[in-house]
Amino acid sequence: MSNDPIYTTYNQIVEQSLQHQNGIQNIPKIHLGLSTCGIAAGALETKAAFEASLQEYQVNVYLHTVGCMGHCYAEPYVIIDHPESGFPPVFYHNVTPGKANMLVQRFLLENDPCFEHVYGATVENELIPSVYEFSRFHRERRLVMKHCGQIDPENIHEYIAAGGYAALAKALHMDAKTIIQEIQHSGLRGRGGAGFPTGKKWQIASESQAADKIVICNADEGDPGAYMDRTLLESNPHQVLEGIAICAIAVGAKRAIIYIRSEYPLAIKTLTLAIAQAKSLGLLGSAILNTSCQVEIEIFQGSGAFVCGEETALIQSIEGFRGMPQHRPPYPVSKGLFNHPTVINNVKTLATVPLIIEHGADWFKQTGTPNTPGTAIFSVVGSVVHPGLVEVEMGISLRELIFTVCGGIPGKKQFKAVQIGGPSGGCLPDAYLDTPIDFDSLTQAGAMMGSGGMVVIDETSCVVDVTRFFLDFTQKESCGKCTFCRIGTRHLLDILKRITVGNGEESDIGLLESLSIDVKQGSLCGLGKTAANPVITSLRYFRSEYEAHIVDKQCPGKTCRPLIAYYIDLEKCARGCDACVGCCPTNAVFTTRTRKKGIDLQLCVKCGECMAACPPEYNAVRKVSPPHLAPVIERPPDTDTNLSH
Repeated sequence: MSNDPIYTTYNQIVEQSLQHQNGIQNIPKIHLGLSTCGIAAGALETKAAFEASLQEYQVNVYLHTVGCMGHCYAEPYVIIDHPESGFPPVFYHNVTPGKANMLVQRFLLENDPCFEHVYGATVENELIPSVYEFSRFHRERRLVMKHCGQIDPENIHEYIAAGGYAALAKALHMDAKTIIQEIQHSGLRGRGGAGFPTGKKWQIASESQAADKIVICNADEGDPGAYMDRTLLESNPHQVLEGIAICAIAVGAKRAIIYIRSEYPLAIKTLTLAIAQAKSLGLLGSAILNTSCQVEIEIFQGSGAFVCGEETALIQSIEGFRGMPQHRPPYPVSKGLFNHPTVINNVKTLATVPLIIEHGADWFKQTGTPNTPGTAIFSVVGSVVHPGLVEVEMGISLRELIFTVCGGIPGKKQFKAVQIGGPSGGCLPDAYLDTPIDFDSLTQAGAMMGSGGMVVIDETSCVVDVTRFFLDFTQKESCGKCTFCRIGTRHLLDILKRITVGNGEESDIGLLESLSIDVKQGSLCGLGKTAANPVITSLRYFRSEYEAHIVDKQCPGKTCRPLIAYYIDLEKCARGCDACVGCCPTNAVFTTRTRKKGIDLQLCVKCGECMAACPPEYNAVRKVSPPHLAPVIERPPDTDTNLSH
């Protein structure tokens, strides 16, 4: 390969990238996550504190900004690699500016790693617990996210030094047919939700005799609580670009478009820089690695419509029309953007491609299940101890993901359900916790993989209200083209609203069931066909909660405000404690003649501020459903303000 012009050019780029790393090899490093989740948690302030302290104490340290590791519960997180200390790289979580200053003084200057603030170390050590002892680390199978949180996403040389673009160089030695066969043999299925075989889609496009073909990376991630694509683009954009380039080579396209939500400004900024850097090194653009291969990648910013995640609506949006799904066939892979054959793949799908090309399809199939090989990336949010992004092997059970990897339910609460597959997914109860996570198993259970959003619900949540929330989202995001979707989802939402305020009728359950089937069967695109899934699955598994709302006017989760009431347990209430008094916005909390507190149910707006303010050692504020079960405490006539004693 030494005389091979492609590898000669690539090796020169690698050598150049390695030289960029030489100056920082033997000095301490502070790795700080600066993706959106880190910034939202205060990472910019933490970075400024490190910079100020390092300058004040004149410490020679490399402050290395990286992307997201997926451990969003730990943000802002910092890993300090101090070789001279004798300690392995140490992981710190929730690093405030004050803690940053302390770490510079005590660890970098005094060689004290501050054990009381250590979350773990990145290798086994007798003194420091290894982060790999925590299930949140060792049970993950990080393939696509391997470099996330380890490299600077704004420095292409770090990606190349870690082996980046080697798959592209290899692909340039393969003919298009061989690349497609490798993807087909890998069994890779689209990670955008539908699970369509990626290699089959590429093959159809490659067989087209059209002169111009187009590749689109679908980064229109709109599910509530989902941020997998955004994190990949913010933390390791070059792996996605490499996958796009390989796809374009395989199908014979010279143009590629990344369709990304305008609500992702950091991802757009990072991608724009990454494309420019790759072109400057000859890894994108014309004459890639001094070959005749040409791939131009551009960014198109969507306007935030959830329906544009559907490929035909996405195409309409790029063409300048309102994003509305179109009838299929013809499918985009045959006649897509501007009538050209168009391959549309999700961010995670394209980020997986370089791994398959570099290591081979057989290597890829060693992970996952026979029908769904590889890994899945989920954003696990809601009632879990360790929310964030996780990459796990396909086939792992919901139970292991939620309770082992993500730490289970906080506050000793009980698990109730998990909404998996985004707003169009399904709500599964604890009886399905041992369901394997793959396309087929989840579909059989009534849910779906979707793009990877997962919301965990505990016993204090109301399934009916959660269903109303997701249907409210899909109803608002309906483009209105289909009568069943436009009007059917509105009727479903109206019924759910009626039930959650205590005005439901017994006939509503049958109406919800029949109308959900009509919407599912009569809608044109995936949004309408799956919009009723939360209704269907919640009725299947939590019918008793619907009946409680309708028949007993009771909310089992004590969430629906019209069906609950707050009161104060006088036996628990402490005399003289006014924690609940000042926070009440309506003067509903009053002081009794015994100096304990009561709640005027006529004035209470059920905001819950009194419950949040009550000290946990007293735990005197209670919530009850239905409202008439709340004990009535008479308000003394002289307590006309909530400050009276």
